[in-house]
Formats: sequence, structure tokens, C-alpha cells
Amino acid sequence: MVAAGRCASPRLWPVKILVVGTGAREHAIVHALAAESPADGAHELHAAPGNPGIAREATLHAVDATDGAAVTELARTLEADLVVVGPEAPLVAGVADAVAAAGIPVFGPTAEAARLEGSKSFAKEVMAAAGVPTAMAHVCTTVEEVADALDAFGAPYVVKDDGLAAGKGVVVTSDRDAALAHAREALAARGDEGRVVVEEYLDGPEVSVFVICDGVTVVPLQPAQDFKRVADDDEGPNTGGMGAYSPLDWAPDGLVDEVIERIAQPTVDEMARRGTPFAGVLYVGLALTSRGTRVVEFNARFGDPETQVVLARLLTPLSTVLRASAAGTLADLPALRWSSSHAVNVVVASHGYPGTNRTGDPITGIDDAEALDGVHVLHAGTAVNAEGDLVSAGGRVLSVVAVGADLDEARARAYDGVAAIALPGSHHRTDIAAKAAAHEITVPTA
Repeated sequence: MVAAGRCASPRLWPVKILVVGTGAREHAIVHALAAESPADGAHELHAAPGNPGIAREATLHAVDATDGAAVTELARTLEADLVVVGPEAPLVAGVADAVAAAGIPVFGPTAEAARLEGSKSFAKEVMAAAGVPTAMAHVCTTVEEVADALDAFGAPYVVKDDGLAAGKGVVVTSDRDAALAHAREALAARGDEGRVVVEEYLDGPEVSVFVICDGVTVVPLQPAQDFKRVADDDEGPNTGGMGAYSPLDWAPDGLVDEVIERIAQPTVDEMARRGTPFAGVLYVGLALTSRGTRVVEFNARFGDPETQVVLARLLTPLSTVLRASAAGTLADLPALRWSSSHAVNVVVASHGYPGTNRTGDPITGIDDAEALDGVHVLHAGTAVNAEGDLVSAGGRVLSVVAVGADLDEARARAYDGVAAIALPGSHHRTDIAAKAAAHEITVPTA
């Protein structure tokens, strides 16, 4: 079965690929595609709008990533063989729909399917219909309903903005007033459409598993773990993610198989039953609790910062996987191949992040970092100023990614890379993957 608007027999290598987005996730995708070495030539890579780091590996185009008509016209002009939509906002805005309607192969779900990320309450509805294990939850439209739900579940309190919030719409706190304040702000920001989801707290370590889908078949990537709090020891407010690592040597045997059988495949089947097939990448955020594996959240795109470490270990050409999803041929794809190496990503953030970010600070030392064994640097929030200098332009500025024979080596290389980079006022966590390296992570049992 091939989803409408998808190409059943894409051209062989090399191909023209347009990656939509601006962040480190998109840079990771471009970097992986650029590293492929087909015998008959390299891919022709383009990005819209991209960033200065992506510009080193792809041609940039000043196109609004959320403008489906503009992205489609660019893809037509380029005669792109594949369009890869990276961020959640363009997906929810229907960019993949517009590209597919023009007959151009696209990796990424339709706007209707992307509601799995765009609406936490919709995701809960789908999970319930599919029998997917997840946290108990109440969908609330008033502060009074939120207060009742908080009291029903007790502390710690988990409050989620129902819509997109750039990875920062979730508050987990033991402070009831703080939980109510977050809910009040989220409800007010969306007016009459405001809703929040109040959930039971899930104990146990969290895991991210990306699953590539074509509407029918699901193919898992390797698990990773990210770090959402801004400071060491998981202190401070939530962020879009301050680092990640893969593989997870402590994860239970059979975890990925369980994710496919109990979560991903039932969800994809339910979406197909509803007439909105999900094709692209389903991000499955998990908690390994004392009562078993539970879904924390779904996202409709690759996660950032986990993508950076997962793709660093993928040996199968990424283009092969993305194009099989777009073509509806994942069932024909050979088993994915993975490096035995470990990968660590440390995010360098700007002064003030995740509050009011300071921008315009000069960035130096990236070349020195990349001269280190096993290290590469991916851009997230960077720009080039009027003088031609690289400067900060966002909250999360860089992802410093390193691979090593084991976790200790990968961590050491990543932090050596961070040390080589100068960004005034920047900060980063110093404990990314530290507990895993020290064998201090355990999965609770009933």
C-alpha cells in the first residue's frame, strides 16, 4: 500500500534532496546524507531555509519552512527527488500535504496525522483506541478542572500544553501553584481553544525510540535518552533538550520489540483505520515504570537532541530509509545496520536559555572542535552577522556530537569538543550520560 501522493519507484542514487527546517535536527539529517558515498556520485543537497552550518553541506534557500506553497514551488524548481520535512510546525501546517499533492515524494506525515504531536488530547484518544499503555490523564479546559485533576493525581504534578510548544510545554513539579500557573498561562495563550492535559506522574527512566513508518509498516531506530532539564542533576526548568546519548546498555532486552508490538504498530494501524495513515517518523517517548513501559508522548518528527546521536550510529544510508517511507516500501527494506560505537551529544546554549535568550554573541572554535577525533558540530541557533562572523541566534546554539568505542570515550570527546568552543555567556550540562557511564541507571520493578 502506498499513501496518496507518494512515489512508488524513486530514482536511484544520486538524488536531489530538499531538507526543510533550520535546527540541529535538520543539520544532523543533512550531515548524515552528505556522508553517504554512492559509487555514482554524491547526493545534491538543499535546505530551506537552513542555517550557516547546513550551508557547509547543502545549498540554502530563503523560503519560509511553514509555507507549503513556497516549499512545493522550490521543490518543483529544483526537481527534487525527495523532500524531508524536519520540524513539527511545518508538519502541523500541512507542508507535507502540499508537497505530496504536487506528486513529489515527501518524508513526513500529513497535517491530520501530525496531530499526534499537535494535540496531546488527540494523541491520548488514539492511544486509548489502540490499546497503547500510557499515563492516565484528564483533558482540562478551565483552571478549576486543572485544580481538580491535580488533586486527583497528587504530586508530582504533570501539566502539558495541548498544542505545540517547541518542546517546552510540559511542567513536572511538586509545587501545586507552579503547576496551576503553567496551566493558566497555557489556557490563556490559546483563548477559546485552550486545553491542557494533566497526567499521572510516571516513575522510572525515560527513553526515546524513533520509528520510521509508511502508513502500514514500522521500522525502529536505536533507542536514545535525552536530558530535558536545563541544569545538572535534572535541576531547573524544562528545555527543548540539553543533550543525549545512544545506545542504552541498561535498557531491558526486548524493549524495541515491545515498542513495535504494543505501541508503534497498533498506533499506525489505528491511524490507518481512521483514514489518516501515518508516514514519516513517529517519536515514541517512553517511561520505563514500575508498572511496565508507558508512553509519555508522541511526536511526529525526529527528536532534537536525540537525532544527533542516533544518526551518528546508523550505517544503513539514511536516504534509503527516508525514501522507502516516502514510497511506501518499508516492508522491502533490509534490516538496518548499526555501528557498535557509542554517541554523545552535548548542547551548548546561549546566555539566558531557556528564558530570555541573548543573541549576537560571537562563536569561535568550531573548527578546533571538529579537528578532534570522533567529533562533529551541528548548528541549531546560529547566524552570520553583517561582518561575516558566526554569532548566536537562538536558545540552543550548537550540538557537539562525539562517537567513541564506549560511553566514557564518547563523553570525553564530546566535552573536549565543547571546551574548544568559545561563546560568551553560554552554558551546558556537564553530566550528559554520566549516570549511564557509571552504571547508575536502574529500571524499577513492581
